[in-house]
Amino acid sequence: MTHSSTGLQLGIFLLALVVFATFWCLLTVLISRLTGWAVLARRFRSQSEPYGDARTVGPWLLTIYMRYWTHYSSIVKITAANDALYLSINMIGFRAGHPPLSIPWSEIAFSSQTWIFFRRYVVMILGKQEKIPLRISERTARKLGILERVPE
Repeated sequence: MTHSSTGLQLGIFLLALVVFATFWCLLTVLISRLTGWAVLARRFRSQSEPYGDARTVGPWLLTIYMRYWTHYSSIVKITAANDALYLSINMIGFRAGHPPLSIPWSEIAFSSQTWIFFRRYVVMILGKQEKIPLRISERTARKLGILERVPE
């Protein structure tokens, strides 16, 4: 193998790596737009840490559903604090287009709990203007202390 062919192979490898990384970033930005995360980020980009008593779940073994029944599995961390509901992506490869969110409780409406495939979900409508649904399991809502906020 000559020096020039090794350099060519390295150049092709680096080009493929850049193309893949660009494609991946574009894909995660597209996902954020599809799920509604990008819409929420316009008003609710987190500027601070959770305030007061905070309970956190995730990201491992946590699935949340958003708009159009799109879902995030094992990459989202949810924190319910006194001041707001905090959402963040914990895996660096999925953060493009997904800044951390801090949604005040006054901007969250609770929809009825629903049964889907024998599991109960708590549905939160995020943002009075945006109206992005977020579905979490009843068990997750209980761990976060959110069930106390859900009207009967």
